[in-house]
Amino acid sequence: MGSSGSRAQAQQITVVGAGVIGLTTAVVLQRDGHRVQVIAAERGERTTSAVAAALWHPFQADPPERVNAWSRRSLDELTRIANEHPEAGVDLLTAREAADDTRLPWWAPSVPDLALEPGPHPLGAPYSWRFTAPRIEPSLHLPWLEAQLDCPVRIERVPSLASVDGDCVVNCTGLGARALTGDDELLALYGQVAIVEPGEIHPDVALGDERDETALVYVVPRRREIVIGGCVVPSSDDRPLTPDPELTDAMLQRVRAAGLKPGRLLGARAGLRPYRRTVRLEREGRVIHNYGHGGAGYTLAWGCADEVRAVLQDGKASTQGHV
Repeated sequence: MGSSGSRAQAQQITVVGAGVIGLTTAVVLQRDGHRVQVIAAERGERTTSAVAAALWHPFQADPPERVNAWSRRSLDELTRIANEHPEAGVDLLTAREAADDTRLPWWAPSVPDLALEPGPHPLGAPYSWRFTAPRIEPSLHLPWLEAQLDCPVRIERVPSLASVDGDCVVNCTGLGARALTGDDELLALYGQVAIVEPGEIHPDVALGDERDETALVYVVPRRREIVIGGCVVPSSDDRPLTPDPELTDAMLQRVRAAGLKPGRLLGARAGLRPYRRTVRLEREGRVIHNYGHGGAGYTLAWGCADEVRAVLQDGKASTQGHV
């Protein structure tokens, strides 16, 4: 990660939360010379981050201009990781996103090689936007991030942010932020994916169709399997995360109806995305909040972490209010 000309004086930083946002933030702050301790109720592999299809692509997060800046910063870092650290579980794929017309999508400023493809999209849309996108395998990437840290993640529940030790506390608790901050703008969005054998699906091309959020479809290849999704369902925080077999069947049927031939079903997973109308990244006294990334955690993680570093260095929030 790059940093500005001079580093902030080294501080003892406690990052609360061990999903991709928390671990990435901790890595960036440690690189900047701070002493960092991550504490969390669950390890990364038991968080919502572990369930994600984890293809870089801005989704369910605002405001657009900030999301594009964070996304582009993350794109650059994930591309570097893919080229230099194959063990981190990041690979560069060709992504094809469905479109009804040729208007540039709102996220176009974050994609340097975006191009309109001739002919229809494989999932049935009349047009297709093509670009290079990192795909992250959570089962490899989350442990890789954790391994970069000097101090092991400490597993414990945090009753309040005020009770957490450190010169600064970074709140990366996702949905848990509602209980810790009373933030009623934070919503749980249920998502579910099916994991299948590759079958006859191209291993280097990811497909997405987000034109209708109620009929969301994506096909994301991993190194040994394919992730098929998905859904976006507003839910309670305590919704059971047992995958719905009927929803899994519907996902597979949509993909097969488009002429794709996935392999044998290996399983299904579900999680709750921490969605907020606007990502909250701001300082509040000793606490820097960094949560509400919705389904774009992997897409925004490095960009948001870099802004947390800048906020810490400046000693004040770069913007006022919730950004």
